[in-house]
Amino acid sequence: MIRFVYMFKCLLVLMLVPLASFGGGIRDSVFELPHVEVRAYRFISGESTGGKHTRLDSLFLRQKSHLSLSELLSENTPVFIKSYGRGGLATASFRGTSGTHTRLNWNGMPANDPMSGMADFSLFPAFLIDELTLQHGNASLSAQSGGLGGTVNILSRPDWNNKLDVSYIQGIGSYSTFNEYLKLSMGNKLFQYRLRAYHEQSANDFSFINRSIVRFENGAVVHPEDRNKGADFGKYGLLQELYVRPGGMQTLSFRWWSQHASRGIPRSVSYEGPENAMISRQKDTDHRLVAEYKRYSEHGRLLLRSGYAGKQMTYNQMSLQDQAEAQPALHAESQSRMLSNHAAYRHRFSEYFVLDNSIDVRHDRVSTLDTVINTGYDQQRLTWSYLFSARNRFFNILDVSLMLRQDWIDSDRTPLMPFLGFDLQLAKRKDFVLQANMARNYNQASLNDLFWQPGGNPDLMPEEGVTVELGLRYSERFNRQFLRGGIGVFRSDINNWIIWIPSREGFWRPMNIKRVLSYGIESHLDVDGALGPLEYRMRATYALTKALNYGDTEVWGTNTHGKQLVYVPVHSGNILFHIAYKSWYFGWQYNAYSERFTTSGNDVSRRDWLYPYFMNDVHAGKKIDTRLMHITTEVRVHNLFDETYHTVLYRPMPGRNYMVVITINRRITS
Repeated sequence: MIRFVYMFKCLLVLMLVPLASFGGGIRDSVFELPHVEVRAYRFISGESTGGKHTRLDSLFLRQKSHLSLSELLSENTPVFIKSYGRGGLATASFRGTSGTHTRLNWNGMPANDPMSGMADFSLFPAFLIDELTLQHGNASLSAQSGGLGGTVNILSRPDWNNKLDVSYIQGIGSYSTFNEYLKLSMGNKLFQYRLRAYHEQSANDFSFINRSIVRFENGAVVHPEDRNKGADFGKYGLLQELYVRPGGMQTLSFRWWSQHASRGIPRSVSYEGPENAMISRQKDTDHRLVAEYKRYSEHGRLLLRSGYAGKQMTYNQMSLQDQAEAQPALHAESQSRMLSNHAAYRHRFSEYFVLDNSIDVRHDRVSTLDTVINTGYDQQRLTWSYLFSARNRFFNILDVSLMLRQDWIDSDRTPLMPFLGFDLQLAKRKDFVLQANMARNYNQASLNDLFWQPGGNPDLMPEEGVTVELGLRYSERFNRQFLRGGIGVFRSDINNWIIWIPSREGFWRPMNIKRVLSYGIESHLDVDGALGPLEYRMRATYALTKALNYGDTEVWGTNTHGKQLVYVPVHSGNILFHIAYKSWYFGWQYNAYSERFTTSGNDVSRRDWLYPYFMNDVHAGKKIDTRLMHITTEVRVHNLFDETYHTVLYRPMPGRNYMVVITINRRITS
């Protein structure tokens, strides 16, 4: 690790020195213009007809590049992130669904772990993302099946106007946190090469008041101060990208991303045994490669993509008893390999009538082994998927979209998944649109659900759901001010919902809930513009989500019937406010979540439910432009009011903490 950091810093110096000498010789003839952001909005949505899509703009992503994907989504979207603590496992939940119902795509390739069916969003640095879009609910069917809640798409994009771009970001924060990021881009209008390297580490040893432990001192109830021990984490990685234009109507791209992550798994805050009696650690090594070819013609587009993803995960649990030498209590090794191929062709018969056809073939293989108790499994799965899509506009005010997706899993055909949606323009020459859709979706149990030892359940039924959505979208520009917003309602009826629960044998086991009903409201409002030299931006989201258990009362009991699913907040929302004056800027981030239950009976008299919490973060910074480079310095304060909160029971979260971020950039464009 120390060698990597040393090489990282040496590479930075080697990059900046020639830039300084090169820049000094041409400043008399080259003038760098300030950044200009251009937005274009269509009244009718095209590919997103009938469905809800959320996109975070590129300027916003650059400002948040030192965060993880889980933090980025939690702060700025209606997606609820279930986090096991700072640096710990973080899964995403759309509309009351679970982490296995949220799909993640990296440059068009599935990124969910074939073992668990989930994606750990804490392992994806925002630094690697050029474009981030969310497909809510049924809209995710255009990418793949199984996204009963939605899909998150992260993309890397080339800048064909770039000649040379070098950026370095250094972050230093509380709890011995150090983050370093380096980006190098070079090329011309025919090829672009980009390298991104990063290193993050933190001791993560914050102190907190442990309210899960009660002691009596002098007749008074006391909660002791505790420390988050054994929770350090770190990761480093490298992303390389090559983009080529062999012809004016063709593009080739190659991307390779390699990452190693290591993190301690801290003990539960309710633990009162000997210190360091059990030490747990998890290591993840990931490699992802994807090659893509696009060819454009006057009326069509051909897309071919092939990708590979390999993951090695090691989980160690060491037992220390009577100060003796550590003994392995658990040593689990898991390997997964995924091959993914995608072919798609789009034909545009007219300006308004478009047909899409695509085929996906995916092969997964998973091997797991616990060498201490000698359990594990080795399984593979082959999935074929075909998508037909047609879009047409009628009377210049109505867009209609029809999709049909059919999957085959190990030669077994799944039910047909249809989608029908429309966008209706309600006002002439105004972006005031009524959107609606209805679709059926299907999700196969993950390999862990079926085969994990002990606990896997090969008799699980696949999940099937029908979702209906209706919403309004509006946007308008007033001189230098821009307003856009939307509100929508949804209802999902899902059969055979898969959930893991403790079994009588002493281990967790998955089973089906006969029926889960999820419904609610999603809304957002964006306002940005300028008042003289003052620029401002505000974004607010709110979601009301009811996810109710209508399982068999003979299995779940009458006290759970119609109750909210665990860890799903009924109310959630966030507000981002950002202002800039000349070279100075200030921002405030507010997040709010209602209570979450940790038992199916929603019993508020028990201690195992989580109180509502309201999180406030602020940041302030200054931009400095010199003859050679652009420098930005920023100070961030997280959890401004030092609130005590949890997102997962018995897993502590940090109080008030700080981060200083310095960004150095040198860019030359054509």
